[in-house]
Amino acid sequence: MIEDKNPQRTPVENLGEFGLIDFITKNFEITHSSTVTGIGDDAAVLNHAKSTVVTTDMLVEGVHFDLSYAPLKHLGYKAIMVNLSDVYAMNAVATQVTVSIAISNRFPVEAVKELYEGIEMACKTYNVDLIGGDTTASRSGLVISVTAIGEQDADKIVRRKGAADGDLLVVSGDIGAAYMGLQILEREKAVFKANPQNQPDIDAYSYLLERQLKPEARKDIPKLLEELDVLPTSMIDLSDGLSSEIIHLCKHSDVGITIYEDKIPLDPTVITACEEFNLDSTTIALSGGEDYELLFTVKQEDFPKIKANPSLSIIGHVVDASLGSNLVTRGGEQIPIRAMGWNSFQE
Repeated sequence: MIEDKNPQRTPVENLGEFGLIDFITKNFEITHSSTVTGIGDDAAVLNHAKSTVVTTDMLVEGVHFDLSYAPLKHLGYKAIMVNLSDVYAMNAVATQVTVSIAISNRFPVEAVKELYEGIEMACKTYNVDLIGGDTTASRSGLVISVTAIGEQDADKIVRRKGAADGDLLVVSGDIGAAYMGLQILEREKAVFKANPQNQPDIDAYSYLLERQLKPEARKDIPKLLEELDVLPTSMIDLSDGLSSEIIHLCKHSDVGITIYEDKIPLDPTVITACEEFNLDSTTIALSGGEDYELLFTVKQEDFPKIKANPSLSIIGHVVDASLGSNLVTRGGEQIPIRAMGWNSFQE
C-alpha cells in the first residue's frame, strides 16, 4: 500500500555503521543545558538538577507495526511519542532520548534516513535532545528501541501508587481512536491484497489514522495541571487500553475504581467507525490501547479546578479495594472490569 517514492537504494554497508550514524544524526541539535555531552563520545553526560526519570520501550516489526501501511517517517515519530508518554505519565519533563535500531539488509540508507526524519521532527516538536543510541544488523526485520529521560522535583513526581478512596478518576482527550485507525488500516490492507489496483478512500478517517500512525504524547497535561495547581495522586498513560490501565492503578494503589459508561470521552468519528465495523464503542474504549492519553486520579477538593476544562474528563472515582473495579453502564448495570488491553505475548 505504501509506494516507494524514492527509487534510490544505497546499501547501508556502503557507509558502514559509523558513517551511517554520522549521516542520520548530523541535523540533530542539543537544546537542554542538562545535556553536557551528547552524540559522539563513548557515553552521554547529563547533569540534571532535579530527580531523573528514565523509561524504555521497544517496537518490533510484525509485532508493534506493519510497514505495509506505516510510513517510516511516521514510525520514527511514533517511537519517540511512545516513550515520552511514559515520562509525562510520571508528571515529569522529557529532556533527552537515545535511539537504537536493528535493520535488515532490505533497508537502504534512504529508508533509515526517512525513519530518522520522523525521530528528528519529534525531538524538535517536543524539545528533547537525541544523545546517543546504537545501530546493528537484524535478520528479522526492523527493531527500534528508545530510552527517554526526564526530570522533575522529587515531590512532584507522580506514580501509579497513591490513589485513595474518594479520589476522582480523570482522563485526558478522547480514547478508542487509535484502535479504530488500526482496524481501518487492516481492512484496507486486505482489500489491497485482493485487488492491488483498488485505491483506498480513507479521507473520512483521517483523525483515526493519525491517532494510530502519528500519535501525540500529552506534554501539555502536566503543564496544565501545574497551572491549575493540581497534583495527581496517581497517574498512568493509556498505552494498553483503559481497562488494563485501571487495573494497574488499582493494583499499585490497593484500591478499587468505578467508572461510568456515559462519561467515557469518545470522538464522533470513533462512534461512526464502530457502527461501520459492528463494534461496541465502549468495548473499544476499554480495550483499544495506543491512545497515549493520561489517566490519573485527583483529590475531590480539586474538582472545581478541573471540572470545566475541555482537555479533561472525569470518568469515575476511587473506591475501597474490597469493591473491586467496575463499569456502570448507561442502563445502571454494574459490570466488573477485566484487563482486555493489548498483550504483545498473545497472538
